[in-house]
Amino acid sequence: MMKIALEVITLVMIGLLLVLVVREMPPFGNPTNPVHNEVSEYYLSNTQAETGVQNVVAAIITDYRGFDTLGELTVLLTAIAGLLAVLRS
Repeated sequence: MMKIALEVITLVMIGLLLVLVVREMPPFGNPTNPVHNEVSEYYLSNTQAETGVQNVVAAIITDYRGFDTLGELTVLLTAIAGLLAVLRS
């Protein structure tokens, strides 16, 4: 009985935390939102001159965010190796 009460209290606390986080989000469509910063404009206007690549998305993934992409690939390959190790045994 105590275990169920602790689980319910934990879930309620997580739910309240999620509600508080969502309330702090900026309003949808507001031009001052962080997503509308100058980084995307910089990428679009300077990618071809700096990288010589026509595909802006490929240039961002490989040139500007290379280490981030390498980290993501490392995590994915580690997860796949762990999954294969578990499934083989």
